[in-house]
Amino acid sequence: MAPDTVSLRYFLVLAQELNFTRAAARIGIAQPALSARMRRLEAELGTALLVRNTRSVALTTAGAALAESAPPALAALDRAWDTARSAAAGELGTLRIGYSLSTGAETAPALVDRLMRGNSGLEVGAVQMATPEISPAVADGRIDAGITRGEQPGRGVRRFLLRRARIGVQLAQHHPLAEHSEIEIADAAAYPLRLPDRAANPVIHDQLSALFRDTRPHARFHTPAVSFDMSQGDLSDGVTLAPAGEAAATGQPAGLTWRPLRGAPSLTIHLVLPREQSPLHRRIRAVAKTLARELHWLPD
Repeated sequence: MAPDTVSLRYFLVLAQELNFTRAAARIGIAQPALSARMRRLEAELGTALLVRNTRSVALTTAGAALAESAPPALAALDRAWDTARSAAAGELGTLRIGYSLSTGAETAPALVDRLMRGNSGLEVGAVQMATPEISPAVADGRIDAGITRGEQPGRGVRRFLLRRARIGVQLAQHHPLAEHSEIEIADAAAYPLRLPDRAANPVIHDQLSALFRDTRPHARFHTPAVSFDMSQGDLSDGVTLAPAGEAAATGQPAGLTWRPLRGAPSLTIHLVLPREQSPLHRRIRAVAKTLARELHWLPD
């Protein structure tokens, strides 16, 4: 049977000091307790480690060999304990995050960066997914976590509010409405409104279109032929407005700007985790809460 590591660590201190009084003082125990520990250690190993007399302590051949070989063995054991603790704390493993297109410009990168920072044992992979696919993928374990806009339906998952953002419109900088710090919903409805394909995110599509349900004349909606147009030519021409969350205000293409809609409710971004959560999932949740607080993603 291998000796207990406490006695082994005590032995290493004694091997350095070669004096029971000084070694006991360094360790913080009584000298008789240290002597008893060493006798028990020698009995477990079946050999003498120390030569004692009234004036000095010396290492036997076995004691010198143990003093040389024990430190790397204890260091390896410490690393094993640390690895186990890191795994229990959710700081070790492979993490797969699925995110929707609209969260990929700011929210998802910020969370991935924070998860990786200071957690060298954590590998994080992020993949863009269609919003309706994210919750089912979390539920069946294809991904570990998801980031979506809106209260997406899904069984076997839990959703945590990560961010609230004002609703506004993207429009050309030269558009007449761009002169206002806020735009009335009825004024925006006077222009063609670009909405993404409903199949890509029914929840957000319905929330945005509902803003204009009671305007007169009725709002005119259209869906672009491509799901993501880098040039956003229809907006740059100053003809069309695009309802969008506040995140659209960052990284705008040249010639475009964003203005909030007065009185519009906020859009929400949620972290999606499985209902049964591992230490790794709890780690994601804790990091997300800290990040949301630091970046003021949620009201106080």
